Amino acid sequence: MSDIDSQTETVWHVACAADRVVEGEGFGVKIGETRIGLYRLEDGSLHAIGDICTHEFAILSEGFVEGDQIECPLHQAMFDIRTGKCFGPLADRDLPAFPVRVEGNDILIGLPKA
Repeated sequence: MSDIDSQTETVWHVACAADRVVEGEGFGVKIGETRIGLYRLEDGSLHAIGDICTHEFAILSEGFVEGDQIECPLHQAMFDIRTGKCFGPLADRDLPAFPVRVEGNDILIGLPKA
């Protein structure tokens, strides 16, 4: 299921039930060909960033959450969960960050209109 926000050209996709994303753990989803990591931070906020490390293919949602950062499970590259900003080492590119909203018990992620 998806709907389009005509003002922002964002297509909203149901990613999962809200209770699937718990604090301190990543939750990976795939929408089309886009892999996305979902995270719930200590303040309850939900965030979505690209789920593939920019250094080498590794699924970040399987990594280690440390506060508001995710550590790559392969080579310990660090990324900001809120923004996708890369803190290195080894990885040197930021991850995309996606808008998130909750409707009822569903988490929706906004992707750019193709």
